[in-house]
Amino acid sequence: MSTFTLFKNAEIFAPVALGKKDLLTGGKSILAIRDHIDLPAGMDADIVDCTGLKLVPGLIDAHVHITGGGGEGGPASRMPELEINMMTDAGVTTVIGCLGTDGITRSVESVLMKVKSIRAKGLSAWMYTGAYQVPPPSVTGDIARDIALIEEIIGVGEVAVSDHRSSVPTIAELARLTAHARVAGMIGGKAGIVNIHMGDASDPFQPLYQVVEQSELKFTQFLPTHCNRNPWIFEDAKTWGLKGYVDLTTSSYPYYPDEEIKPSTALRLLLESGVPIGHITFTSDACGSLPGFDPVTGKLVKIEMGLPDSVLREIREAILDERIPPETAFCVATANPATILKLPGKGFIREGYDADILLLDAGWQVAGLMSNGVMVK
Repeated sequence: MSTFTLFKNAEIFAPVALGKKDLLTGGKSILAIRDHIDLPAGMDADIVDCTGLKLVPGLIDAHVHITGGGGEGGPASRMPELEINMMTDAGVTTVIGCLGTDGITRSVESVLMKVKSIRAKGLSAWMYTGAYQVPPPSVTGDIARDIALIEEIIGVGEVAVSDHRSSVPTIAELARLTAHARVAGMIGGKAGIVNIHMGDASDPFQPLYQVVEQSELKFTQFLPTHCNRNPWIFEDAKTWGLKGYVDLTTSSYPYYPDEEIKPSTALRLLLESGVPIGHITFTSDACGSLPGFDPVTGKLVKIEMGLPDSVLREIREAILDERIPPETAFCVATANPATILKLPGKGFIREGYDADILLLDAGWQVAGLMSNGVMVK
């Protein structure tokens, strides 16, 4: 196998639409994008005929319970960890790992080692330190030291608010945690962002508004997720998203269609409400539990698990059903998470960027996948 790959006659969405181009990769990088590329005499390269195919950046799934999540229903309700084929089948080349509800019997250290495992297998991964709880668990005993000193750690989360499983942090505690993460990000050259698990309580964004009002912190210091989990949080997200980020969970819709706003539809509605496309992301919440609780007793009554392939499914349906242009729809899992989370070399088809390349057929289904310059599917 050559260290060079030439993609011929691909319709490229970078995610901006570039039209039909040839693209050359070498090592782990994109070397050239041209109308036509002729290889020099004697140069050996693998040729991929992309006639009839779309070429987009490898997807970034920025909220995955890579060591498994769940546990709300006891030991039998623990979810399994992420497998590499779950990523490659879904067109995902980069994941951001996190803990979740269980920061008690699962550890940040195990997430870190899973990140290293994913990287060793040729894909890309980073992670959040912490969990639902405040004060959050960490590797070094301090989330700021984790962010500043450990290369794989880019922020803290998912910290739960407005949820019966939250540790109910005070506004002062939440503000201190967020400020701590921000400064650590500045020192370490990271996003230093706080990923917020949004629960089902009424007026769910209120704690975040209070932090911003009572400090020098900005709306964009938070990345609230599950913003399509019910009608009232989604309505509030239309206002929050004018100034801050909104993450839509893709894997839970098939299991809770009567409660959740379908992500592809939610994307259209957010854009119609004036939310900038750069403020919106899709993530799967894969390998985390998707629990259902009895509203009266609070008991767990059902539990499901999502998969990373839900991200591409909802992008595809945003294009086909909601008539959102591909160059807009793909931003939510490429350019936007790469920019918001400061992921170097990710999220764009550009010369010098990592060769994370997803090939799609006429129906926007996975036809091939390159991660860091190596074809993995």
